[in-house]
Order: sequence, then C-alpha cells, then structure tokens
Amino acid sequence: MILSAKVANAKAKPEAVKMNPNSPFGGMNQTTANIRGTPRLRSRAEVKRSSHGKEERRPKGRSEYKALRMQQTLGHIGYGKRNAVKEKISKIHSFDDFDLLPVILESIGPQALRYHGEESISPTPIQKLAIPTLLEQHHKKRRSKNDVGSDVDSFLLAAETGSGKTLAYLLPVIDALKRAETAEAESMAQEREVQAQERRFQEEKRQQALWELEAPERTKPHPTTARPRAIILLPTAELVDQVGAVAKLLSHTVKLRVSHISSSCSGVVVRNRLFSPRGIDMLISTPHLLASITENEPNILSRVTHLVIDEADSLLDRSFNPSTTAVLDRSIPSLKQVILCSATIPLRLDKYVRRRFPNIRRLATPNLHAIPRRVQLGVVDVDKDPYRGNKDLACADTIWTIGKGAEEYAHDFASGEQKDEPETKRILVFVNEREKTSELAEYLQSTGIDAVPFSRDTSVRQQTDILTSFTTGAEPEENDSKTPTKPARLPARRILRNTKVLVVTDLVARGIDTTAVRHVILYDVPHTTIDFIHRLGRTGRMGRRGRGIVLVGRQDRKDVVKEVREGMFRGQALI
Repeated sequence: MILSAKVANAKAKPEAVKMNPNSPFGGMNQTTANIRGTPRLRSRAEVKRSSHGKEERRPKGRSEYKALRMQQTLGHIGYGKRNAVKEKISKIHSFDDFDLLPVILESIGPQALRYHGEESISPTPIQKLAIPTLLEQHHKKRRSKNDVGSDVDSFLLAAETGSGKTLAYLLPVIDALKRAETAEAESMAQEREVQAQERRFQEEKRQQALWELEAPERTKPHPTTARPRAIILLPTAELVDQVGAVAKLLSHTVKLRVSHISSSCSGVVVRNRLFSPRGIDMLISTPHLLASITENEPNILSRVTHLVIDEADSLLDRSFNPSTTAVLDRSIPSLKQVILCSATIPLRLDKYVRRRFPNIRRLATPNLHAIPRRVQLGVVDVDKDPYRGNKDLACADTIWTIGKGAEEYAHDFASGEQKDEPETKRILVFVNEREKTSELAEYLQSTGIDAVPFSRDTSVRQQTDILTSFTTGAEPEENDSKTPTKPARLPARRILRNTKVLVVTDLVARGIDTTAVRHVILYDVPHTTIDFIHRLGRTGRMGRRGRGIVLVGRQDRKDVVKEVREGMFRGQALI
C-alpha cells in the first residue's frame, strides 16, 4: 500500500471567525459569561483554599447566619461604629452631665424614674447618646432641597427594647419647650407694657363716661389652645396612655401642659383636652386620630415645632404611613425638629429615611439588633415525648413548670412552713394568628391556668382593663360588651396559683412597658428577626433578667431558632 505524498502536508485549519463582542451575537458559543467589567467569581474550592493551599479566614458575621440572611429584614451597622459609640457614651455617668434646665433635672429622679420603679438615676446608653445631641442648639447642617424643610433637624434614635427611649426624647423636647417659653416671655415684655398702658387709658376713659353703655369684655382664649408646640405620635392607645403618664409626671414639676388623646377617649374628652382654655404645650396621640381631627381643624398643627414619631418602624409601614405622613406634611411650615424612634431599623424604614430625610443623624446604641445576654433562650422540641406534636400541651406544661417553681421557692421544706405569699408570675405567650389567642387561652384555662386572650379583636376599653389587670393585679371592670374579657373557664382538676398568663399577638410586642414580665413563651416561631427582637424584648427590661422559651414543631424553622440562640450566646447583633 503506497500513501500519497500529500499526506504529510496537512492543510492548515481555517482560523475561527472572531465575533465582535459588541454585536448582538458576541456572547454566543461561550461556556462562561465573560462579562466585561465584572470580576470573575471564584468557585467554592477556590474560596475555601487560597493559592498557597491554606484555608482562608472568612470575615466575621458574613457566613454566620445563613437562614437569617435569607429574610433580609434588618439594616447592617458595622462594629466599628458600635465601638466608637461605646467609647463616646462611657464618659457620661449621670443626668447632671447634661445641659438640662435645673427644674428638669430635679424632676427626673422623684418623678420620671419613679414610674419605672428605678431608684438610681444613672442614664441608659441611648439617653447618654441622644440627650446631648438633641440639646445642641447651634448644630446646623446644609440640607438638600429634598429634605422636609430648610430649618428642620432630623434624628433617628435606635436602641434595644426596654432601654429608656421615652426619656431620651422627652427630656430634650421639654427642655426646648421651656427655653422657648422663656424667650417668648422676654420678647413679649414690651408688648405687655404697651397693653398695660392701653388698659389704663381705657379705664380713665370709662371713668369719664360713667353713664354710657359699653359692650362686655370678651375673654380671649389662651394662645396655645388647640395649638400644641410638640406632638408625639404612637401606634396604639396603650402606648399613648403609657407615654402620657410619664410626661404628666414630669409636667407637675416643670409646669408644662400635657394632654394625650386616643381611641379609648370619648369625643367629649378629646374635645375638652384639645381645646382646653388653659392651653396645651405637648400633645400625645395616634396618627389616625390626629390626622382625622386635622382634616376639619388644620390650624391645630400651625405651631408645632417638635414632632416625635415613636415606634417609627410601625408608624411608617403600610397601615400607618398615610396618616403619619399627613401629620408630618401639615407640620412642616413651623417644624424645627423631627425625631424618629425605633427599636429596630428594618430595610424598608432605612430606605424611607434615606429618601425623605437625606441629612438625618442616626443615633444607634452599640447593642442595637442584639438580644441582651441577660435574656436566656430555651427551646422545647414539641415532636419529642411526652408532647408528640401537641403544642398546646407543651405550652401548658411549660407554664405549669414556671408556676410550680415559684410555689416551691416560697415553701420552706426544712420546717414544712409556708413563707410569704410567692410573687405572682406574669407570662406572655406570643402567637402569630389572632384567632389562636382565644383558642389557646381557652385550652390553658381548662388546665387550671389563669389565661386571658389579647388581640385586635379585643375592644379598646377591654385592652386597657386587661393590661392594667395583668401588670398591676387589679381586677378588670365589668362591662356589657359582646366580646368577653375572659373566655368561659372550663372545669380543671388543679389550679395554678400566683400565675397570670396573657396570650397575645404582636400587638403587645411594641413599646408596652412589661417590666414585671420575667418569662416569654413563643408558641409560634416568629416570621422575621424583627419579631424575634420585639417579642423577646418584652422580658429583661431596664437591666433585669428574663427568660424566653420557643416551642419548635415539625413545620417551624429550626435553623432560624438555632442561629438566634447562638447569636444571643455570643452577644452578636442579628441581621
């Protein structure tokens, strides 16, 4: 067999046609994207090991919370800023370090802190951070055209639940109102002298014409009648009553006219408080009620200089945002200071703040978005024995364990004698659905537990009575409402004494003062980390210890609960 001489002379392969990368077909026939201007993504093996074969150390907090990161609910605050704030507030030790008026300093201990049951007058971290900043009189920044006003200072106060945010904004606002009142009195001194001369002239004229008839003098209303200078907005009637009680305690010594109105007040009460002839300096209300009043009386907001939006993450969401924005827009002409206050900074709130208040000053405590270490978190696996998937039974057994522990502590086993009456245990049980509150409360009562449901279906009057009974032990008033205050009590073989249980939704998770609560049971796993922070924040308030218990079933996110528990143990902020 003889090969051809042309075999060795192989034809050169034609060059591949290069596609223009800018053409519509430039990205065809490629195994990788090769997008210009973007860095090449490394594979998992490359990320795990560097070029030297050593394992790379991943940044802290990046891969710690895989399940929580999927929710994308909270804004990120770097630990560098947290440490800087911690160093700044360490230099302040008492309220005397603040540039407050002497009359306000004298009223803090015996008036404001007595409401919280505190004997010491040491300020909390948010108070150390916020009060000096809000008191700065000459702090002015250049503002863009998109800001709410050319002369408006905007602040965002963010601190963990139960950290004293109410006093953090109340004291600077009251101080500003009293200083403005003093300056206004000095400026009106000359006007009063002119008015006195006019009255003397009229009196002389009246003496000369004794027999002439004259019209009776009209009593002029107070300049601040239905014209408050400071407004505090809160989401619920319970919070309005709570903040109003603290403001009124301060007003007794400071001599400030404070009124609070909400849906729990009748129309006559609202009218008398708002249009009081003595005037009004500070008004505390809900956005819905105040916005509806200003539709008929727009001049109510004509003198507002300070606007506080407490629980801003709730008041700026879908349900409250129209009413809150309406009050804000009508207050702009006279507004000087806007204070947003919240225990968390969700991403939607962060976006709203950046858009509406581009020059806002953020005052966040070092432990923001972190559940305090003084709060312990326990987990009960409902799928295991003896519950076998019965969450109601697991909840009742957990409450009985807590209640019986209090009774055993009060009993002296050595002598067999009973000590003083044990302290009443107050327990909050959180559920995700409001229909579950009555159902679970009814089951708990059948096991001998004093349980009461609390949700949006409860009337406003009953909500006030239930919270008062739960926090103070006073019996609620009898009423003829269709919705019973308590579900019908079913017969029980045993009765758990000295234990009060409130089965609630997230209605009680925001701002309500639950200092006496030591135990919180999460019947349902919260949907987001925000709900985790607010629900567990109902215990361990004002430096006290607390305990949270999560009931985890087959359908619940166990990975989320695990990451929250690990973050609490490490003292790290949740994302």
